[in-house]
Amino acid sequence: MKRRDVVILGSTGSIGTQALDLVRANPDRFRVVGLTAGGSNPELFDTQVKEFAPAYSGLGEDASVEAAGMAADVVLNGITGAVGLRPTLAALDAGTTLALANKESLIMGGEAVTRRAKPGQIVPVDSEHSAIAQCLRSGEQREVRKLVLTASGGPFRGRTRDELTQVTVAEALNHPTWAMGPVITINSATLVNKGLEVIEAHLLFDVPFDDIEVTVHPTSVVHSMVEFVDGSTIAQASPPTMHIPIALGMAWPERVPHAAASVDWTKAHTWQFFPLDDDAFPAVRLAREAGARGRTAPAVYNAANEVAVQAFRDEQIGFVDILTVVEDTLTVHDVGSNAQPMEVDDVLAADTWARSEASRRVQALAAERETQH
Repeated sequence: MKRRDVVILGSTGSIGTQALDLVRANPDRFRVVGLTAGGSNPELFDTQVKEFAPAYSGLGEDASVEAAGMAADVVLNGITGAVGLRPTLAALDAGTTLALANKESLIMGGEAVTRRAKPGQIVPVDSEHSAIAQCLRSGEQREVRKLVLTASGGPFRGRTRDELTQVTVAEALNHPTWAMGPVITINSATLVNKGLEVIEAHLLFDVPFDDIEVTVHPTSVVHSMVEFVDGSTIAQASPPTMHIPIALGMAWPERVPHAAASVDWTKAHTWQFFPLDDDAFPAVRLAREAGARGRTAPAVYNAANEVAVQAFRDEQIGFVDILTVVEDTLTVHDVGSNAQPMEVDDVLAADTWARSEASRRVQALAAERETQH
């Protein structure tokens, strides 16, 4: 395998630091030519820059856009949130392979992003979508019956909606199987992350929403599955680690030896799967509805959630209020006409509108909570 020049966006986050672990362990395969971060941990970023000595480094969204457009073999977009959109577009426009962990940019951009991507240019880094991409090697597109995304169920699996009203921020940040950033961790607790992944799977693999299922698998060993028309189901399994999908994202279609430990088959294992409780966790249902409406609806879903999650972290609203804000914002959103192709400006305008509308609804809920107390 030729040594690949890699740009890592979001280098101080969970994805970025694990990617640098892999680079450190495989200097013959990867060389870091660009490093950027949001700026929340400048000390760590300075340490990374000194260690890897990239040709380009910088903090902030503009720095990530510039780095994404530079000459490289792979751009790993490990940024969290809507700010990852511009760097995603820059990498696609540069013709570079995009290892995409920033699902928000694909989901909110929709056709405005997929239209700019060459076949095979986007390689998924989410563990679920990486698993599906691996499983799809077992057959042809016409042989696929459905995609099955697995969800850990988060820390509140089995709780009713009434029980979820008492959830604290600390509890929501305590994920049972994955160590991630705070926004993704809370998204996993609400299952918004799974809703986003349903939309992402539809866009990445061109599979109808009706043929994408979600099953709850608490141990997070089976990362997702593909069911084929003959009744066969192919699953990808490994202990819960992001090192494998990150390594595949940077080396695709090749595998990196010893990227992570494998399942120990000398020990007993029990894999359980449970149906999704749509009443307690409506995030996936709302995502399907947003995806079916199309155009700017997924961008609104994502933006309203980002606002609501921050409000929950600031203890302005309760845990179940997060999805209330998302649903109410989606309900009043006008996706516009399908007569014209959707452009990035349409997405950005919808994102801005959704943040304003969601903020207004957060303020109303916060005022109501104050009155009750």
